[in-house]
Amino acid sequence: MVSLPQGFPAGAEIPDVVVELGEVFARAGHDLSLVGGPVRDLFLGRQSPDLDFTTDATPDQIIAAVGGWADAHWDIGRAFGTIGIRRGGQTLEVTTYRSEAYDPTSRKPKVQFGESLADDLVRRDFTVNSMALRLPSFELIDPHGGVRDLASGVLRTPATAQESFSDDPLRMMRAARFASQLGLNVAEPVREAMTEMADRLRIVSAERIQAELVKLICGKNPRAGIDVMVETGLAEVVLPEIPALKLTDDEHRRHKDVYQHSLQVMEQAMELETGLEGPVPRPDFVLRFAALMHDIGKPKTRRFEPGGGVSFRHHDVVGAKLTRKRMQALKFDKESTRAVSHLVELHMRFYGYGDQGWTDSAVRRYVTDAGDQLERLHRLTRSDVTTRNRKKSARLAHAYDDLETRISELQEEEELAKIRPHLNGEQIMEILDIPPGPQVGKAYKFLLDHRMENGPLDHDAAVALLKQWADENP
Repeated sequence: MVSLPQGFPAGAEIPDVVVELGEVFARAGHDLSLVGGPVRDLFLGRQSPDLDFTTDATPDQIIAAVGGWADAHWDIGRAFGTIGIRRGGQTLEVTTYRSEAYDPTSRKPKVQFGESLADDLVRRDFTVNSMALRLPSFELIDPHGGVRDLASGVLRTPATAQESFSDDPLRMMRAARFASQLGLNVAEPVREAMTEMADRLRIVSAERIQAELVKLICGKNPRAGIDVMVETGLAEVVLPEIPALKLTDDEHRRHKDVYQHSLQVMEQAMELETGLEGPVPRPDFVLRFAALMHDIGKPKTRRFEPGGGVSFRHHDVVGAKLTRKRMQALKFDKESTRAVSHLVELHMRFYGYGDQGWTDSAVRRYVTDAGDQLERLHRLTRSDVTTRNRKKSARLAHAYDDLETRISELQEEEELAKIRPHLNGEQIMEILDIPPGPQVGKAYKFLLDHRMENGPLDHDAAVALLKQWADENP
């Protein structure tokens, strides 16, 4: 690591490979600057995961300059002016000065190469990302006050916000993401432009929107990012189910709206995430997103009851279907979609346990239905208690403590996570002397249900039970 000179935060360092690359380009007669997030992160006191550079060299000149120095290079981003480089264990990206803009009817950016660093910086998304560090001289280039805005905690654009968002509408999502990740307040002119242009986000691919949403949810303060999305209208495009919650009182009128309740549940779920060695390492997108989405079925299931009450029967099932549909529209992978929608469907399963208790059979089904989401379900269920009634809150917490204790005891006795019928399919066919077919499936289901209700049996008892069932169901 190389320490930066006076004028940068104390202890600010950059990897040796950054300085080496600057010297390589200088020898080749080209300008090179570290740019964007890595420079911003120097002033935030953190190490950036990415190393991005900008240069006056064309893609062909970049390749020529690093020949013999780089261990490997690839030009998959050549159309956008970007060449990837590997040196040792570091991956670097070098991009020709550029500006990119969207055609109003296209999802793909048009790329125009620029002629100077100043031209490149003015077309970047926000002032905090419009700083550059010239190499190898370490001269800071900050024409738009990025350092000042970082210190003030304000998110502004180098050009007008309308120009910035016309160049790339996804930048509106990035504004909400930076509110979550960096704790920056979106400047009023930027908010106004986002509100005015929110619908333009529809031309951006679902995959790009999804990537920004995941980063937002996994930020330090996702509530701030979601608030920005809802207040500017971005959420109507990306997650319309969330602003709809603002119109739905919950059944106890404990909150101004279900929207605020959902944000609180998400924050409480975050507090229950674990370290890297725990079962739910932070930041856990699946848990956080399930907490945010867990009540989205309420608007469609709201019913006004006699006496003025409000009910939301089966909102868990409806919400799971809506969650699955939304995540599919945003092109989430199947596993994440399954996990989040499954948690939404199960989030009400616990309620009633404290009032009437559960049989061992019910506990087994709870664990089996949760499957690989049990640890997340524990945390989601505990987080879904936002009542100000301390006695009720304590009673629910005690009841869930008791449920977890019973689950642990049964797991130790019966290995609940590996619950299977008393006999497998091959054994069923051998004992009953029947070929593969529907009868085997029926027998399997009978044995599984019996296992759930009554616990494990030894082999001889299981065989006798199967034969009795077969006699009764020829």
